Amino acid sequence: MKFVDEAEIVVEAGKGGNGCLSFHREKFIDRGGPDGGNGGDGGSIYLVADSGLNTLVDFRFQPRYRAQAGESGRKSNSTGASGADLYVKVPVGTSVYEADTQEMLGDLLSPGQTLLVAQGGRHGLGNAVFKSSTNRSPRKTTSGKPGEVRRLQLQLKVVADVGLLGLPNAGKSSLIAAVSSARPKVADYPFTTLVPNLGVVRVGDDSSFVMADIPGLIEGASEGAGLGIRFLKHLARTKALLHLVDVAPPDQSDPVDAARTIIEELERFSPTLATRERWLVLNKIDLLPEDERDALIAHWRQALPWSGPIYAISAAQRQGTRELCEELMKLISRQQRDLADDPALREQQQREQEQMEYEIRQSIARARELWRERHQGADAADEDDGFDVDVEYIRD
Repeated sequence: MKFVDEAEIVVEAGKGGNGCLSFHREKFIDRGGPDGGNGGDGGSIYLVADSGLNTLVDFRFQPRYRAQAGESGRKSNSTGASGADLYVKVPVGTSVYEADTQEMLGDLLSPGQTLLVAQGGRHGLGNAVFKSSTNRSPRKTTSGKPGEVRRLQLQLKVVADVGLLGLPNAGKSSLIAAVSSARPKVADYPFTTLVPNLGVVRVGDDSSFVMADIPGLIEGASEGAGLGIRFLKHLARTKALLHLVDVAPPDQSDPVDAARTIIEELERFSPTLATRERWLVLNKIDLLPEDERDALIAHWRQALPWSGPIYAISAAQRQGTRELCEELMKLISRQQRDLADDPALREQQQREQEQMEYEIRQSIARARELWRERHQGADAADEDDGFDVDVEYIRD
C-alpha cells in the first residue's frame, strides 16, 4: 500500500435552496394569500477520524468533495428538504490547514472525532415570510446562500508516545521489533525504513505505550536531504524522544559526531521540538567489552555534552530494553498525571504545540522550495516531491 502523509483537497458545501414565490389558489377560497415556503439549508462537510485508515493516498485520486444542495421551497408553505451533510473519513492524527493562509483548522486525534470544514449555505425565504398587515401579497423572496468553498491541506502525523530518531542503521527498527509486535524491515544497510512504523509496547498487564520509528536522518535533512525531513513531523505528537546512536559503526566513524549531526538537524527543523524530553540511547553495546560500558557512558556525557538520561542497550540481543521501556512507562504516566492536575501546564503545552506546528510547516515549506530549485524543469512545480513509496504500513 502507498503511504502518503500529505494531501490537498477542495471541499464545497451545498448551496441553500431558494425561497418560493406562490399564492394560495383553491376553490371557494378567495385571495388565499402568499404560501411560498422556505428553501432547505445546504449540506455541510465534516472530516471524521477513522482508526481503520493509516494513509492519505485516497485523496490523491479524489481531491474534490461536494455536499448536497438544499431544495427550493414549494407552494402550500412547504419547506424544501435540506441537503445531506457529507462526512469524509481521514486517518487518526490528521491535521487540517487552510491551504492559502496556512491557518490551522483542527487536529483529529481520536477515533470518531469530527471537524466542520465547510458550512452549508443558508436557505432562502419564501414570500409567505414577508406577509404583513401592510403588505398582504408580497412578491419578495430570497435566494439560498452559496456554501463555503475551501482548499485544505491535510497532514498526517502518527499518534505515538515515544519517537525514535537517529542516523540510518542506528538500530531504531531493531529496537521497535524487540519491544513490540511490530515487524519492520531490518537489514545491514542504510534506509531500510522508508515510512514510519508504529508498535505498541506493553509494560506489565495493564500498561502500554505507542512507539514510532521514522526513517533515519542524514546531514542536511532539515534542508530536504534524504527522507528524514519528510517524516520528522511525525515526532510532533510524541511525549518523549529516544536518540539512538550506534556506538560501534562499521565505517569506524566517530559516533559522537553522528549524535551532534542529529541534534543540529533537529534544532534547525524545529527548536521547540528539540526542547522535548529526549533520552540518549547507546545501541549495540554487545559489541563492546563489559568492563568498558560504564566508562563509555561517562565519556558521552563529557564529549557531547549531555545532561539528560543515557541508556546503554543492545536491541538485537535485547539487553537493557526491558529496563528502558519500564522507565519510559514511568515518564509517560508521570506526564499524564501532571497534565491532569495542572491547568497551567496544559495551557503551556498547548502554546508550545502551536509554536512547534508553525515551525514544522515553515521547515517543510523551505525544504520543498529547495527541492524544487534543485529539480528545475517540467516536474519542479509538482507538489509531489517523489518520496512516496509502495510499502506496508506496520502497526501493532
